[in-house]
Amino acid sequence: MPVELNHTIVWCRDKQTSAAFLAGILGRPDPKPFMQFMVVDLDNGVSLDFMEKQGDVALQHYAFLLGEEDFDAAFARIRAAGLDHWADPARTKPGEINHHDGGRGVYFPDPNGHLLEIITRPYGTG
Repeated sequence: MPVELNHTIVWCRDKQTSAAFLAGILGRPDPKPFMQFMVVDLDNGVSLDFMEKQGDVALQHYAFLLGEEDFDAAFARIRAAGLDHWADPARTKPGEINHHDGGRGVYFPDPNGHLLEIITRPYGTG
């Protein structure tokens, strides 16, 4: 059996809000409950399982590979929501997107401060 990522836990302050935010930006189906989690399923069989915690949330980075049309739709939702966005993870290029490897990419925050990214080409493929 191949080794594959199956799921990861995304720590958050409000699992309903956080999972709905990601699903909405990415155009995914509504999150579904499983035990103490709210689960966002992706097309490659991986899920992001949102779990609430007390206190500070350790900030993480999550990158999502999208097709060109899905990128356009997600980026339109980012802009419509008035979210800050950057071309780089250091957040030195506000309001821009990048064109690494001949694709497009943009970084934006989720409600907990996690730095999310959408890209159209895997890094190193250009």
